[in-house]
This record gives sequence, structure tokens and C-alpha cells, in this order.
Amino acid sequence: MKKFLILLLILGIVFAWTAPSRAETKPRLAMIPFFFERLNNPARGTVLCPLCKGVFQTSAVPSAAVIYLSRLLYQKMDALDRFIITADERAEEALTPMMKTQFEEKPFPTAVQIGKELDVDFIMVAYLFRFEERIGSRIGAEKPASVGFDVHLIRLRDGKIVWTGKFDETQKPLSENLLNIGSFFRRKASWLTAEELSSVGMDEMLKKLPGAKELEEKP
Repeated sequence: MKKFLILLLILGIVFAWTAPSRAETKPRLAMIPFFFERLNNPARGTVLCPLCKGVFQTSAVPSAAVIYLSRLLYQKMDALDRFIITADERAEEALTPMMKTQFEEKPFPTAVQIGKELDVDFIMVAYLFRFEERIGSRIGAEKPASVGFDVHLIRLRDGKIVWTGKFDETQKPLSENLLNIGSFFRRKASWLTAEELSSVGMDEMLKKLPGAKELEEKP
């Protein structure tokens, strides 16, 4: 019995020592809160993503939507459990008013600078371009929800964008898009709110995010 208790004690010590070691093998990630990008082309109502130059239709975005998507992305990335994520408070503190101004002028080098200051391996930068709420009910909408955003993952050791995710959708009824029946049912076969559409779209986007090892080794 005494030998058995000693063995359990040793196993407990080994487990306690190896658990943090396994956690530390995950790369460290900082996530900058969503930015709202304003019109580049007012006549067409379009905007270019400052990092990937993708084109999005844009509209007025409520500040609450920026906060909501920032928290939602943090929660979903945390649930993936692929990174050690820096507390969002630290990322927000690093983004001082002066740094925000600098970020708007030079987003890529500023993101890299913030990432190095936070001593992480990757930094995630996201832009929200459109967040239009549904007008109507779940069973009948006069105007459907419409959301557009993208997310970029920058590797700090070489300052390279190793992944970009994008979601850009105005919900449509099945009758207008019979080839996309899977998407229709993933949206619960009903008219979603902008928050619900954002969440579904973010899930679909993050399914395409490579594993941490692949991101670290990507040339």
C-alpha cells in the first residue's frame, strides 16, 4: 500500500511537470480587436481591405457590432485550443490612441510591432466592413441580414501573412440559390439576425484555418 501511494505521488509530480510543458508547445497568439474600414469608393459603396486588398461592399457599422465580433472571434479561437492566446485586455492596452492612428496609416508594420511588444508568435488582425441587421422576422424578412469581414494571421518571426479568412454574405432564400442547399440549412432554414449570420460565417471561416504546426512551417 505504501509503495502504491509513493507511485501515485511520483505520477502526480510527473503529470504536473509535463502539463505546463505541453501547453507551452502551443504558439502564442495576440488578437487585435476588429477595425472598421471606411469607404474607399463612395460612388460604388465599396472598400478595400488594407491588408489583402480584397473588395467589400460596406455600410455604416454600429460600434456595438465591432465589440460583438471582437469578443466572438476571441471565444471561437479560444475554443479551437490551438494557441496560447494573450488576454484581450493586454492587446487592447497595446493599441493606444497613438498606435491606432499609426495602424490606420500603416496597418501591417504596426501589427508586427504590436505583436513583438506582446512577445507572441502570431498576431491576428480583423476588419469589419458591413453589418446590416435583418428587417423583419425569422420567417419573413423585408431585408435580410448582410455581413462582411475578414481576418488575417501574421507570423511574427518573418512578418508574413500565413492565413486569411473571409466572410461576405447577404442571406438569400433557397429559391434564389438552389445549388447552395447545404448553406441554407446551416442557417437553420430561416432568416438570421446579423449576429447569428456573423457567428455561422465565422464558424465556416475558421474551419479552413490550418493547424498551428502547419502555420509555423508554412513557407
